[in-house]
Amino acid sequence: MVIKKILAVGFVFAVALDSCTYGQDKRDTAFDRSGFYNAMASSIIGTLNDELQALKKIEFAGKDAFEGALTMKKAGFPGSPERKLSLFKSGHKKLEAAIHSDSTNVEFRFLRLMIQENTPGILGYKKELKKDSDYIRRHYKTLSPAVQQRIIEYSKKSTVLKLGDS
Repeated sequence: MVIKKILAVGFVFAVALDSCTYGQDKRDTAFDRSGFYNAMASSIIGTLNDELQALKKIEFAGKDAFEGALTMKKAGFPGSPERKLSLFKSGHKKLEAAIHSDSTNVEFRFLRLMIQENTPGILGYKKELKKDSDYIRRHYKTLSPAVQQRIIEYSKKSTVLKLGDS
């Protein structure tokens, strides 16, 4: 009798665990950070558009931060001033909302820092540069090795994010 109860509890636990992780695994593995960061580093609009389309097809936690960052970067490509400003504002809204809802997310802060550092001063989007840089340096070791590598690569050309000065 005791063995039947243990087996029954184990079965229920296994089914519950599987149902909790099934959707999560499917969503999390669908997001290709490598593709995202390659698009962020690219100067080819097609690469950026392809990554934005790929992001729209999947669901995962923090999706808005990544879409927002790509959209803001897209605003830097040629186009009418109105279109560029519209893209920047819509991306800004998504990225800032993601940071507001998860202010301890180091990767979101890194996304914002990359955008801030490369945005024209006239847009007034440079207010968090120092704060984000300090936060990223303090929490760098909590990130996955893949994201750490992207931060190392970015810091080599950055004027505000230097990993050796913390």
